[in-house]
Amino acid sequence: MALYAAQFVGSIPENYDQWLVPHLFDGYADDLAHRVLALQPRTVLELAAGTGILSRKLRDILASGSDLVASDLNAPMLDIARSKFQPGESVRFDEVDATDLRFGDASFDAVVCQFGVMFFPDKARSYSEVHRVLKPGGSYLFNVWDSWEQNPFAQIAHGIVEATFPDDPPGFYKVPFGYHDTGEIRKAVASAGFSEVTVEHLPMTSTIPSAANFAKGLVFGNPLHDEIVARGGNPEEVCAGVEQAIERNVGTDLSLQALIVHAYKY
Repeated sequence: MALYAAQFVGSIPENYDQWLVPHLFDGYADDLAHRVLALQPRTVLELAAGTGILSRKLRDILASGSDLVASDLNAPMLDIARSKFQPGESVRFDEVDATDLRFGDASFDAVVCQFGVMFFPDKARSYSEVHRVLKPGGSYLFNVWDSWEQNPFAQIAHGIVEATFPDDPPGFYKVPFGYHDTGEIRKAVASAGFSEVTVEHLPMTSTIPSAANFAKGLVFGNPLHDEIVARGGNPEEVCAGVEQAIERNVGTDLSLQALIVHAYKY
């Protein structure tokens, strides 16, 4: 899997879950959970489940008799996801590489992935693997971020680290916001064997009660922190710069936009 995916370790999962999830991922997790519910699946596989924000919503909304597998490559992320469930709840956690699924053919009615596809190093293989494990009539639902222009907070964060390290800027924010060409996505997913692929733009607005806490998430809640340290920088100083830029350019209302992809296996 991608280097960036493998680096969601150490204190990153806790910072991610505390400072980023409420502002960036909660609303989109609600959206995906309801889209999955509309399919009325009995077996669901979640890829790149992270700290379990979508996993929790899926288990709350799906029929009690349905099976849910929440998977991620990173064990530390899944440890936090597990903490959101009580013993005996019908969910199974599995450390799985999304480009090499160790499930049998036609195992699931639905596969879902929240903001994970961008990190998969071999997206074509991941799409083929999802198609393989889906039952005929099944669906793959996933979302990815739209461009920096539609998600200015990411451009702001990258701008600060670029100014701090002009000769060798950390590149983390180019990864999650670099996969948004709708034609490219449709073609790649269809090439994996899916019969129909739809892509929808979904804007949202989130409120940031604290620019300081949000900046903490943007710096300490992903591998950008490690990139800064590797270059001999001070993450706290970068975080302060991001906080000031967020206050100056964003304020309390955060504009977001994602692409929602629905692929059908007939």
